[in-house]
Parts: sequence; C-alpha cells; structure tokens
Amino acid sequence: MYSIIRSLVGRSLIVRLLAGLCLFAASCASVPPPPAGAQDQAIEIKSSSLALRIDEPAATRVDRLIWRGGVVMTANSAHFGGWSDLHVTADGRSLTSISDEGAWLTATIDYDSRGNLAGLSQGRLGQLRGLTGKPIATKAEADAEGMARLADGSWLISFERRHRLWRYRTLTDTPAPVEGPAEIGRQPANGGIEALTALADGRVVAISEEYGQRPNTVMGWIGTPAAGGSYVWQSFDYATVPDFQPTAIAILPDGSFAMLERAFDIVRGVRCRVMRFDAAQLKPGATVRAEELARLAAPYAVDNLEGMAATKGARGETLLWLISDDNFNRLQRNILLLFELAP
Repeated sequence: MYSIIRSLVGRSLIVRLLAGLCLFAASCASVPPPPAGAQDQAIEIKSSSLALRIDEPAATRVDRLIWRGGVVMTANSAHFGGWSDLHVTADGRSLTSISDEGAWLTATIDYDSRGNLAGLSQGRLGQLRGLTGKPIATKAEADAEGMARLADGSWLISFERRHRLWRYRTLTDTPAPVEGPAEIGRQPANGGIEALTALADGRVVAISEEYGQRPNTVMGWIGTPAAGGSYVWQSFDYATVPDFQPTAIAILPDGSFAMLERAFDIVRGVRCRVMRFDAAQLKPGATVRAEELARLAAPYAVDNLEGMAATKGARGETLLWLISDDNFNRLQRNILLLFELAP
C-alpha cells in the first residue's frame, strides 16, 4: 500500500512540475503564428478524450462539480490555439471562442450517448478585423481576452496590451470602438479585462485581471447602455486571494454568476478556482466576495484555463464549460472541459 501511495504522490508531483514547466516555457519560448488570413476557413478539429484525474480515470467529481467530459483539441491549422474566452449557445449545440492572437473560432459541439462532451466538429476559423477593416496583424493589437454576446447578436470584445473595447456586428465585420471605463488605460499591459459578460437588461460586466485600487481586490465595472451604443460605467471591487486572478465570468441559469480564477508558479504549476456569487452582490461601490465551488490542480485535468460559459442541460441541470489558452506552446494543450454543477 505504501508503495502505491508513494507512486501516486510521485506522479502528482511530476504532473505539477510539468504543468509549471509548460507555462514557464510558454512565457519564454512560445512562437505564435502570423495572423490568419482575411478569409475565414473550415478546419478539421481532432479531439482526444481527457479524464478528470490522471491518477484516477474513473473519478467523476471534484468538490461541487460533476464531470461531464473533457477533450484535448488539435486542428489542421497553425492558428488554432490561444483560446481566451468562450460562448456556448443556449441549446448547447455550438460554441464561439476568441484567441489572444486575434483569431476567432466557431464549431459544433458533439456529445456521446450519455450526453457528455465528446468533441468538436464543423470548425471554422478566421481573424478579427481592426478599425480599417483589415485583419489585425500585431500582438499589441490582437490580444483579445474577453467576449460578451449582446442582446442584438453582436459581440463586445476586450483587448489587452492596448486596452480597449470593440463591438463587432459579426466576427467577420469591421468593429466599432466603444469607450471603456475611465480606468481602463491604467491596467497592467498583460493584466487587463479578461472577464466580460452581458446581462439580459443590456448592461455589461467587466472585471480586470490585475488592476485594483484597494488591497486584495481587483476592479470591476458595470456598464449601463447609453445613447449611440456607449455605456455609463460604475465601478465595484472583486475580492481576491493570494496568487489567484479572475480570467472569466459567466451568468448561470439562476441569474447568479460563475467566475474562473487562475494562479501559476513554477513549483505548483497552474491552479484554477471555479467560483460563484449572487447577483445581489453586484452593485456600484460594493465588494463582491465569491464562494469557491471547486479547485482544479494536478492531478486533476487543468491547463491555462481562461474562458468560461454556462448553459442549461437537457435535464435542467446547470452546465459549466471551460477552455484553455495553450500559448501556442507544444508543452501546453487546448482543452475543453464540461462540468455539471451539483445541487
């Protein structure tokens, strides 16, 4: 028994160290491809099944999340990767994602006979355009991190490095700039708005990954629609714990919010927290304090998770979708995970 336990502990440590080395290597040696062409293209996505735990393939639960399948994704395109946010249609049939190299992805979601995630098919990939109508060509311009589907079907996208918000009627169109919060330009270059979503009443919610004005918080904003497609912005704080920063937000079917938080260091590797908070907490001037639903770290399935979506399943269950950014590094993976929220 001791030898078995020692073996499992050793494997867990190896997984953590490998995860750490993956992200360390990504920060030092990733070589993103040039921008995708002006015309979108069909791509073939290959998916291989992923277990919830590498050391316990039969595991089906982590804290309050029930495993509904996961896949590692590859495709026949050098531009496939870097996925930084996620939208899944209400019927669970298709998804849309954006990358931090300015690409966009659409695909059909495939399920197995039990209704669990099996893979993606009918993929299409293209490059977001800039204000001139040409595909975005540089990393400083292309670092798309957050996306929100607005009530009229258009997309609001947040960018880092040169912090800004652009609205796209469709992802193949030329965008229109949207004036952001007064503090948007004060954010660290690589720590801008990653969590972005739209409410049914037209308001949008944005949360910075790293910028805050008070200890142990980052700043968020509520944007209320105004004339000409603009917003009136009011700020709030989102409480954080050491090492973890928010990377995604999604509205749950009951009207509450799910958050995705990520941490990384070379020793412990990448860790993620799936969080939840009630809509009543979301008020100008307030401090949102989310509760932890689950924590993902090796040996659980985890990578550089940056995107999240929420839908309702066929039985009325709440489903949470998570997608990762592989930084276009061979040591990392593009993974898509599906969980059911336990009652």
